Amino acid sequence: MFKSVKDSQVSITELMLPANSNFSGKIHGGYILNLMDQIAFACASRHSQHYCVTASVNRVDFLEPIDVGELVTLKASVNYTGRTSMVIGVRVEAENIQTGITKHCNSSYFTMVAKDDNGRNAPVPGLILEDEQSIRRFSRSIARQEQARHRTTKFKSSEFKIEEHLAVIKKHNAKIDL
Repeated sequence: MFKSVKDSQVSITELMLPANSNFSGKIHGGYILNLMDQIAFACASRHSQHYCVTASVNRVDFLEPIDVGELVTLKASVNYTGRTSMVIGVRVEAENIQTGITKHCNSSYFTMVAKDDNGRNAPVPGLILEDEQSIRRFSRSIARQEQARHRTTKFKSSEFKIEEHLAVIKKHNAKIDL
């Protein structure tokens, strides 16, 4: 079975309130991460028609601060489907409702895994790629998985070679004292 990207897309908009801000009137990053996880869950669950859990989050860069009183819109869509997992792309935008100016605040990729009623991994429908953007996003997810595999083996304690890293570390704000 295959489903279109459009079939699972989800968006939510929420007014940012003082209760979720820090002392300078900016919205806490943790609150935004919570919203991102919720929308990734909704998108993955809609696509798979199963309960889904977050397996990983690939890099969250906070590009712009979000102010109290701004409208925040989160958009999520399925970028990739594996056998039981999906990569959900999440985009966060904030709008100043007085000026109408919108800013891109962050984007991230959530790997979600579908679960059956017994808590075991459940197969998910494949993805119908209908345009160049969906093919690019699917391909980018494959490349990101390959990079992650390489990262995890390179720094595995049994594979780590200290001499390969000492010269690089010396160029940074660290002192080696073995």
